[in-house]
Amino acid sequence: MAKSKFSENLTKLRCSVCKRINYNTRKNKKTFEGKLELKKYCRWCRASTKHVEAKR
Repeated sequence: MAKSKFSENLTKLRCSVCKRINYNTRKNKKTFEGKLELKKYCRWCRASTKHVEAKR
């Protein structure tokens, strides 16, 4: 089975407060350097917290 381009760029987002992995997103590695940081809703913390890119 061939590998899709979508799966190569998938990154996991981890909540900075409770350290749970809540989201998966794509990242363009050619234009974006460094770790991805987004403010997203965490259902375990029940608040909008900063989510950072987790290790694979």
